[in-house]
Amino acid sequence: MKRLHIHVAVDDLNQNIQFYSGLFQTEPTVLEADYAKWMLDDPRVNFAISSRGRKPGLDHLGIQVESDTELETVQHALTSAALPIVPQKQATCCYAQSDKYWTVDPQGIAWEAFHSLNTVPLFGDDDVIQLEPVSICCKPSST
Repeated sequence: MKRLHIHVAVDDLNQNIQFYSGLFQTEPTVLEADYAKWMLDDPRVNFAISSRGRKPGLDHLGIQVESDTELETVQHALTSAALPIVPQKQATCCYAQSDKYWTVDPQGIAWEAFHSLNTVPLFGDDDVIQLEPVSICCKPSST
């Protein structure tokens, strides 16, 4: 079963943990010094926030799956949508080790499709893959 993933970069982790815990009416499932995650069933979402120096706001979106088979299904859907895809196997990020596929939508929003394999004791060095959007029709000219 798939779960929507939303990752937001925040400037004040504690203030945001308080806000989202109130909004979701539950404490984070994962809580670290620079990261918090809520694994919610209603709505079915993996909602994460982090304070790691990125510009505050939407960091990326994703689809979390529970098996390699589901991950390959999502990867084929991305391919059929004619999106650029970058695979990452055994990526360490967000206190988890995962197999992933990264893409970017026509608006330039990064998306990851991922299957978490296990937890790890560090945030990791995986980074949001930066790809060019599929459509550049509305991109400002460089001249």
